[in-house]
Amino acid sequence: MTTTADGLDEIKALAGKDLGHSGWLEITQERVNTFADATDDHQWIHIDPDRAKDGPFGGTIAHGYLTLSLVIPLFNELLHIRGVKMSINYGLDKVRFPSPVKVGARIRLGATVASVEDVPGNGVQMSLDFTVEIEGADKPACVARTIYRHYA
Repeated sequence: MTTTADGLDEIKALAGKDLGHSGWLEITQERVNTFADATDDHQWIHIDPDRAKDGPFGGTIAHGYLTLSLVIPLFNELLHIRGVKMSINYGLDKVRFPSPVKVGARIRLGATVASVEDVPGNGVQMSLDFTVEIEGADKPACVARTIYRHYA
């Protein structure tokens, strides 16, 4: 279920709210290869299935930064912000990749609004705790604290 916040006051009211989970997204070799081309990171553990099957993960894996970048479309399933002039991705406080995402695995995003505070310029800063889960895995693929700013 998607949460909608309309304006700064409703964004502030989200502090401490668990936003739930996105739907599942399969990580395909095509997506990994496209990301490798976009970032010029063609390490064999990502793009060479034949070599990677004998490697440490038993097959190709997604780049950590690919997993992190998928937070954006997955987060769009969880929260819609309306009634503001501008929203920006302000950055990250902490990112870790506890477990690799094997090609063919499915991931989803869990999100909690850690805090919301006023910032100069008639805005608020929202800190969110994100966890990218791997279906059937004990450890997450990625945990991150992200920061967004919204201005009225």
